[in-house]
Amino acid sequence: MSKEKKIKINDIEYEVVKDYKDAIDTSVITEMYTDYFEVYDYLFGDWSYGKLRLKGFCDKGNKLKNEINSYDKIDDYIKTYCAYECSYFILKKVS
Repeated sequence: MSKEKKIKINDIEYEVVKDYKDAIDTSVITEMYTDYFEVYDYLFGDWSYGKLRLKGFCDKGNKLKNEINSYDKIDDYIKTYCAYECSYFILKKVS
């Protein structure tokens, strides 16, 4: 039985939900990460033209959840806003 992979960004622990095409580069994520993302349950990142874009998503119970940051809509976000077959990752904040 394999253990879930976890990473730490600015003293916050995240579980790796998906690392599509080896997208996780912790040094770049840490460089871009700000306290803005701390309120989100999930951290999503995708690579386009050699640059990383970050976005936060919320679980159902998060009072900040709305139509554009609902984790239920992450697949739609990937299809609509990300380059076709780009590298991306999804990290879930560990409680």
